[in-house]
Amino acid sequence: MWQEIDHQLYRKFIFANFSEAFAFMTRVALIAESANHHPTWKNTYNKVEIWLTTHDSGDTITDKDRQVAKAIDQLDI
Repeated sequence: MWQEIDHQLYRKFIFANFSEAFAFMTRVALIAESANHHPTWKNTYNKVEIWLTTHDSGDTITDKDRQVAKAIDQLDI
């Protein structure tokens, strides 16, 4: 579930291992690139954290962030 924290959408994903986490990040990277909207993220072993905000709009949450979050949610994880 995405949370709104400090004008950003945030979500943490947990996977069985590093390989699954990295594969997920690769799929998210393709979504981000096609939307021209790139996340701030962090990976530690099997955990991936993602923050979405629109820098061009003063670091606020916009429809672009919500659309990318929705696309990420639609991944089969």
